[in-house]
Amino acid sequence: MHVAVLEDDSALREDILIPGLREFGFEARGAGSAGALYRLMLECRFDMIVLDLGLPDESGLSVVAHLRTLFNGLGIVVLTGNLRRSDHVRALSGGADAFLRKPADAEILALTLRNLARRLRPDAPDAPDATAAKPGWRLESDGWCLVAPDSRIVVLTTLERSLMRCLDARRGQAVGREALISALDADACDFDLHRLEMLVHRLRRKAARLSAPEEAPFPLLSSRGMGYLFAG
Repeated sequence: MHVAVLEDDSALREDILIPGLREFGFEARGAGSAGALYRLMLECRFDMIVLDLGLPDESGLSVVAHLRTLFNGLGIVVLTGNLRRSDHVRALSGGADAFLRKPADAEILALTLRNLARRLRPDAPDAPDATAAKPGWRLESDGWCLVAPDSRIVVLTTLERSLMRCLDARRGQAVGREALISALDADACDFDLHRLEMLVHRLRRKAARLSAPEEAPFPLLSSRGMGYLFAG
């Protein structure tokens, strides 16, 4: 998914927002002004725009309205440190899809963008069949999201995605730690086994946030003496 980041603070844009989005699987490019964004959009097609309201050459509210007029299917997420309710109302009424306060957490921003993409493209191939039996946990086809039985999602980092793609390819079977480490790092000899254990722990904890008490837990299971398996 291609995302443009319109933010005039170059350090925030290049050191935090863009790397954070890339870690969660987005193809992100940046612009420091409205004019730079418009030029960038002549070169590339974007699915989402993340923008700040305080820009040097044009009001962010004006940019939102302009983009919405030209691109009805474009996702627009506003980031701002401005706490004025009137700006929130004007941005949302002008065509923004979501409004997040700075500093935006990378995972929350990624979740916002992924959920927005699912709403904008409800007929995507990964949409569950309403007539089918209640599904279990599944990995979306591009590997960047885990989908819970109730269709809520967990966005994955690069390492989490590599882990889950390896496990999903052998769903229901135990995968050895060495094979998982090789999938995570080309130089497996330098990958600490404890990093794998911590990665699994963090992923289970992320998934647990979505699990209702009456539901079965996220089925990433330990296989004694072997490694891990994804029961689905």
